[in-house]
Amino acid sequence: LVQLVESGGGSVQAGGSLRLSCAASLYTYRRNCMGWFRQAPGKEREGIAVIYSDGTTIYADPVKGRFTISKDNAKLTLYLQMNSLQPEDTAMYYCAADPGGSCLSDRWASAYSYTDWGQGTQVTVSS
Repeated sequence: LVQLVESGGGSVQAGGSLRLSCAASLYTYRRNCMGWFRQAPGKEREGIAVIYSDGTTIYADPVKGRFTISKDNAKLTLYLQMNSLQPEDTAMYYCAADPGGSCLSDRWASAYSYTDWGQGTQVTVSS
């Protein structure tokens, strides 16, 4: 059963922090790629971080040094710790997973590289 359920979104002021969680089914958690995407109104969905089954992590430049992706194997949960949030981080955030393939390449940030998606959680950052 493919299941991804995000939580942890909310409203914060600039400079604040949030931690997003994505609870997965065992089937989905075992995917080789698990990532976080975000989509602001009128913009395309963009990949911001991915973690592979071997623990390798990759970040998009806009979030590098501020966001951290991690996994808890005991809880089957994917996390995104977001620090130093800015108004431009305002978006709907989604977790995604894929068995492997293009998500393991330089196309890891493309939404087309992932087959499994959560419903999203809203993050709003005010100035």
